[in-house]
Amino acid sequence: MTQHITTLRQLRDALPLPGARSRPLSLVPTMGALHEGHRSLVRKAREDGAQVLATVFVNPLQFGPGEDFDRYPRTLGSDLAALEEEGVEWAFFPEASEIVPKNPRIRITHPVAELYCGASRPGHFEGVLSIVSTFFHLVGPDRAYFGKKDRQQLFLIEQMVRELLFPLEIRPVETFREPDGLAMSSRNRYLTKEERRIAPELVRLMTEARDIYAPESQLDRLGWMNQLKYRLKERGFRPDYVALVEPRTFLPLDSEDPPESPAILLAAAWLGTTRLIDNIDIPARHV
Repeated sequence: MTQHITTLRQLRDALPLPGARSRPLSLVPTMGALHEGHRSLVRKAREDGAQVLATVFVNPLQFGPGEDFDRYPRTLGSDLAALEEEGVEWAFFPEASEIVPKNPRIRITHPVAELYCGASRPGHFEGVLSIVSTFFHLVGPDRAYFGKKDRQQLFLIEQMVRELLFPLEIRPVETFREPDGLAMSSRNRYLTKEERRIAPELVRLMTEARDIYAPESQLDRLGWMNQLKYRLKERGFRPDYVALVEPRTFLPLDSEDPPESPAILLAAAWLGTTRLIDNIDIPARHV
């Protein structure tokens, strides 16, 4: 039976203290509008033998002016039903007034937070790190689970945990995809029927680009990325960015990097009014 928690007092009363836990406590943070990708995080936590607390909170700090905070899908009833079906022990869905200061001044950031999605959404990752660190502090989990779809976010959370010495382990979970390859996202419901038909082209074109990016090709990286942007435009996307990054630093790779190193291909593109993001790994043999 899932215990529904809305206040900090209820949270403090509900959770066992670290020394009294019979099993590890795992945190699965979400913004709600749950789909199979979110469920896969919960299932992974349960497979790992943990008790699970999932949060449902649309974080106002990570939305900029003119973004979709007001229309972001809120489906609390079905979200709680889904969490109960997955057997989570606790579902925490606080009001913003409980956990967000009226005039927040403390900021957690990192140079990578200003790149890629951060360049298009100034302050976004500061808002993410602020609320994630708050949940870490309030819940005190042994583990926390995050999907790889938001790869830049995952990198920044891992860096925060490492540098601020949070006593927990971050466990990444592979991107959960629709049968046609589209990465699952709560924002996919914004897509029209025609846009939904086109949307899987994002990962397909990224995969094709990866497969031609081989050592013997001697491709110019800038030209290679521009070609990917051009092909996305042909399919009806408005590319935001395409980037090839080094996994350990998340900094852009350039022509001076060793050709045997692995990489991550990142892309963000608009389709209609919906901004889609995705990423794929490029193993060393492709670089």
